[in-house]
Amino acid sequence: MMKRISNPLATLFTSAVLGVASTAWAAPTVNDLPGGPGVNQLNLGLAVTKIAQEQAWLHWFMLIICTVIFLGVFGVMFYSIFKHRKSKGHKPANFHESTAVEIAWTVVPFIIVILMALPATKVVVAMKDTTNADLTIKATGMQWKWGYDYIKGEGEGIGFVSTLDNAHREMSQSGKLEATDNYLLKVDNPLVVPVDKKVRIITTANDVIHAFMVPAFGIKQDAIPGFVRDTWFRAEQTGDFYGQCAELCGKEHAYMPIHVKVLSAEDYSKWVDGEMKKMAAKADDPNKVWALEDLAKRGEKVYAANCVACHQTTGKGAGPIKALDGSAVVLNADKLKQIAILLNGQANGAMPAWKQLSDTDIAAVITYTKNNWSNKTGQLVQPAEIKAAR
Repeated sequence: MMKRISNPLATLFTSAVLGVASTAWAAPTVNDLPGGPGVNQLNLGLAVTKIAQEQAWLHWFMLIICTVIFLGVFGVMFYSIFKHRKSKGHKPANFHESTAVEIAWTVVPFIIVILMALPATKVVVAMKDTTNADLTIKATGMQWKWGYDYIKGEGEGIGFVSTLDNAHREMSQSGKLEATDNYLLKVDNPLVVPVDKKVRIITTANDVIHAFMVPAFGIKQDAIPGFVRDTWFRAEQTGDFYGQCAELCGKEHAYMPIHVKVLSAEDYSKWVDGEMKKMAAKADDPNKVWALEDLAKRGEKVYAANCVACHQTTGKGAGPIKALDGSAVVLNADKLKQIAILLNGQANGAMPAWKQLSDTDIAAVITYTKNNWSNKTGQLVQPAEIKAAR
């Protein structure tokens, strides 16, 4: 595993630049984030999978070869220019179609390319081998969060949405930054996987192209609407590891982090058991008839977890995001219009579909929006109406 290399000159230069910039803006002091970015990091980060370690080795291997070629070519060129300059009486040679030169500049680069291609191909082939996975998880990119569905292996059936912690979003939008090591990397529901198990990640998207990237695992795979791609990793140590969407996906691209929590086999089994119990508790009877007050209270929690990022706590929206407060669709007595939007999305994915939520949660959040802010409609949507509309 490669160790981080500290460059004194780079550090001095960085310090000087930051010193000048601090007159206009004082940056909070932060520390290295284990499993994430480091302060003044120059080299690749910590590698916790074989693939990531191989990538780090290839990085230095290719860099050394390129450096040797650079020094060799430019060294010979500058030596020839200096040693055989016209001012010393040298005259240019007059030759062409040299068989030896033709052979040399064909064979030598060919050998170099082969030396570089063999180890690189071995790693690329290994990166694409997603067979015999112990655990398969679908990662769905959506503006601007990740949805995780455990579709094979221990934990099959678990599904949830992972969203940036709202305190970090507010900190960023207000410009009032605090010393936070995991700034814009904290989420409400991290992806949880077991250590020393092959985990296959299937990527897709609901709206635009996203990219699932965790540097410590050596993985980066595009998530494309209408397509299914896959990658894999096998974490060799427990801990918290961080990544981000690596494809420019809209105005809140920076607010789409990835947090992977790697647990021991025993702790992972306990987590799975806990999640299954939570799912069972949430599996409400869709035929249950709710009172408006109770459903609205539940809807407030659903809204805070899934909707507030775009529509804001005030319900006013932001930029192209439509307001819910005073919305004609929300105020409309025809409840099916708003139900259809929640189930199917609209505006080519600008408003994503929320079919992954339970009938009760969708009914609750619609009821909440119809009776919050200035929307005092008194209208109530029951879970059975959502079930019928699916």
